[in-house]
Amino acid sequence: MSIGATEIEGIARLARIRIDAADVARYAGQLSQILTYIEAMNEVDTSGIEPLAHAIDAVAACRPDLVTETVDRATLQAGAPRVEEGYYLVPRVIE
Repeated sequence: MSIGATEIEGIARLARIRIDAADVARYAGQLSQILTYIEAMNEVDTSGIEPLAHAIDAVAACRPDLVTETVDRATLQAGAPRVEEGYYLVPRVIE
């Protein structure tokens, strides 16, 4: 597939980017090469291949969700300026 200068300028306008006139021909050539490569990939017979959700067929190793340590609330709140019934008290922000 061949992309010309008018297509590159149209794509640049839609993407709201400015391309120098000297670079339009180079970008047209590069984009044409990319589209030619994609056309070649589309010719490959993939009828017997099942689609993948991910490129690597790996399963995440998860550890069991177990409580391994406990937190002493009184020790953690000992340094807080104001605490009441296990809650941190903070100044009112909205009146």
